[in-house]
Amino acid sequence: MTDTPATAPFLTAWFEILDGDEPSRILDLISDDFSLSILFSTGDGNATDFAGDRAALVRYLEQREKGTRTHHLLSAATLGQDELFLGEVRREGVPEATFVAAGRVNGEGRLRRLLIGRSSEIRFT
Repeated sequence: MTDTPATAPFLTAWFEILDGDEPSRILDLISDDFSLSILFSTGDGNATDFAGDRAALVRYLEQREKGTRTHHLLSAATLGQDELFLGEVRREGVPEATFVAAGRVNGEGRLRRLLIGRSSEIRFT
């Protein structure tokens, strides 16, 4: 078996924008029928689920600490219109959590579905 680099081009670009100076630009990348669920755990036994449509994504963006956390690719795959992204969240370069994201991109290159799970209790590195 040949070792080929793992890719998820849409989600890779998504997280680069999210980590940049204008994270709200990701709103331009979603479809009209977009829906998401971001289950966000900080390891204290509590989790927050940002679920819904565009409005839920806006709420998620509003509560984020802009510029403090960055997303780093560990592995990825693309299967047809679906992308899978395993990553690590770092705060000022220090690993803080692991996350997995699954996204479905439509024929126009816009994100239709997004599911993200994040936990500070497990590492893949």
